Amino acid sequence: MKLCSLFSGGKDSTFALHWAVLKGFKVECLVTIIPRRKDSWMFQYNNVELTRYQAEVLGLPLLSINSSGEKDVELTDLRKALEMVKSQGATGIVTGALLSDYQRMNINILSSELGLKVYSPLWRKDQERYMRELVEYGFEFIITSATAYGFPFDLVGKVINREDVERILERARKFGFNPAFEGGEAETFVVNAPLFKRKLIVEGKPVKLGEFEWEYQIERIH
Repeated sequence: MKLCSLFSGGKDSTFALHWAVLKGFKVECLVTIIPRRKDSWMFQYNNVELTRYQAEVLGLPLLSINSSGEKDVELTDLRKALEMVKSQGATGIVTGALLSDYQRMNINILSSELGLKVYSPLWRKDQERYMRELVEYGFEFIITSATAYGFPFDLVGKVINREDVERILERARKFGFNPAFEGGEAETFVVNAPLFKRKLIVEGKPVKLGEFEWEYQIERIH
């Protein structure tokens, strides 16, 4: 079966892509929706325009669609993307949805209307086990933003290792934020993964935006 991957460049969509390839699906392309609003309900905002670098090292075509990020309009934009995917011969999509019923429901409804099958391999996966598996399976990612009270903000901009994961999990239990960031507590950008042909080197600087808000401003990728 030919699939396209809804791809934000973060850990979840990259892991879902990995799953699809391991299961023997033929992944035709990556699909990235680039919202103009930081508070988009459906799509990741931070650094999604940089998925072109990941597409290059993955060796996959990238379909990018700009969106206003408005709640209703972005669903129309998603429909356009799915229609384009179908017109190119794909019969399904794979997503990195973890816990968001809103995202999963809308993706499933639109895909069903277009006759596309949806695969969400991370749905309701144990969050702590998943975070450990990411590092164990060779996924390297940086934290590009964090907004949760109690989050270890010194990790912003750092490639996360096993010890870092354990720190995040311990803080998540103590302060009550989602350990896999599904509530928007943090955003990630993958710099290396089993399917990458070479590693991305990211240069930038962490910036404090508020008492409990940090962002890693990417300045260069090579």
